[in-house]
Amino acid sequence: MVVAIALILRLKGIHNPLLDHPGWRQGDEAAIARNFATLQYNIFYPQTNYNGPPPNYVELELQIVPFLAATVYKLFGVHEIAGRIITIAFSLGTVAVLAFFGRWLFASATAGLLAGLFYAVMPGGIYYGRTFTPDAAMVFFMTAALYATARLLIDEERWRPRHVLWCGVLLTLALLAKPVAIVAIVPVIVLTAERARLGRTFPLLSSAALVVLPLAILYAYDKIVGSHAEWHWASGILALHVLPALRGSFQSAPAFFAKLVQFRSMLGVLAYFMIGPAVAAAAILGFLLPPASVRSRSLLWAWLAGGLAYVYAVVTVERVDYYMFLLLPLAALGAAGFVARFIAAIAEIDVAPALKYACAALGLAALAAAVFQNQAIVKPYYAYSKNVYRNAIALDRTLDRDALVVMGHYDPSVLYYIGRYGWEEDPYLWTPFDEQSAIRKGARYFIAIEKNRFYRNVELCAWMQRFPLLRIGAQWPVYVTDPKLVKPAAETQWRAFRSAEKAGHAREWLSAHGVCSNSKATT
Repeated sequence: MVVAIALILRLKGIHNPLLDHPGWRQGDEAAIARNFATLQYNIFYPQTNYNGPPPNYVELELQIVPFLAATVYKLFGVHEIAGRIITIAFSLGTVAVLAFFGRWLFASATAGLLAGLFYAVMPGGIYYGRTFTPDAAMVFFMTAALYATARLLIDEERWRPRHVLWCGVLLTLALLAKPVAIVAIVPVIVLTAERARLGRTFPLLSSAALVVLPLAILYAYDKIVGSHAEWHWASGILALHVLPALRGSFQSAPAFFAKLVQFRSMLGVLAYFMIGPAVAAAAILGFLLPPASVRSRSLLWAWLAGGLAYVYAVVTVERVDYYMFLLLPLAALGAAGFVARFIAAIAEIDVAPALKYACAALGLAALAAAVFQNQAIVKPYYAYSKNVYRNAIALDRTLDRDALVVMGHYDPSVLYYIGRYGWEEDPYLWTPFDEQSAIRKGARYFIAIEKNRFYRNVELCAWMQRFPLLRIGAQWPVYVTDPKLVKPAAETQWRAFRSAEKAGHAREWLSAHGVCSNSKATT
């Protein structure tokens, strides 16, 4: 029943183009999946559509969802909905795992049911549980890994090799699905130390393997992919943004307090946009007032400590709500523990049955209200520009099939629907020299999606007038940048513009010639 509720909630907008939130990440994932299917069916060679002609290898986590989608594409053709269905499957799997996790952790079937239910109805779980992104897969593997490993460390006195192997495989898949799952290492280490402190049988080699081998495999994977990647997203974000900001926060009091402000802000985002106000409140109470039957408070607190440290170090820099997805299962467990305790307390009170039924009805009404509130929270996320989608599809049908393009707009999802390889650039920062370099590498179209920024870049806009427009009056001006089609008077016009520019009259010159002015961007 709970899984069915989760499924229904995640079906909304499943057929939407991948221009809804977060279009940037979904566009990357969809492009990588399509490139697996059409260029190189090798999970160690993920490729994006930008940075010039292929191959455009990129350093990212193991592309589990795109590779599974590419496998479906091989059988049934390219349909982006496959990526969303795969994400939904992982999300529903997490609901089921949490039901078992909660039942075991609190020795309560009610707590297990509630853990799965709360995850099913969280706003972040509803929305990101159906996007073409890697996070739902990572959360599934991480939750399953913590459940299996906690049972191994807490319940089993004698460890069987297959159980240790199973825990290691799940944790490895979680780390490969997205390295932020390293948060799970914290509770594993704490539970291991707790077991050793209590003097229980302690297979040192197996315990070390639970942590060391998954980390070693993650390191080896990153080295393999990084050796041929042109874009180093994962290590680049860590080295250029996360670590400098973290060091700075410990070297300067103002930087430390500024980071604390961001930390508090992102916790607010987590509570409202990802967990939902009602479940967040119950989760906080669950940490403070867990059931007496809880098997391990250390597991919950260590998971929370690791998650908060991650939010402080990473999410205060990369301020994206779904980066905190890994804390949703923990919140579901915490809330389930509190509500199960509350239900048990109500059941034990010696009052008229009618009053208990009234309490149950109020509880169901509160749950329904929370679900409607959570849906309303993420409602804006489903929005996308139909105009952008139509324009992109029209270009896909119009442009030469194998042409490289320069797209004047940062958004892989738009480039994905244009269906071409090439460059995505800010048209205000792109220069004639950059465009000339792209043309020498084979670029045959320049698509000015952000027209306002393109027209403000007077030098680039003036230089582009040497090329014919694909269609006069189009919402997105498309210049055909084939060197064979350069207008006869292009150099004369360019020199005239440069003279006007040196005299400080560049804009006036463009206006006098009726180009590069008074147009609104369409995105």
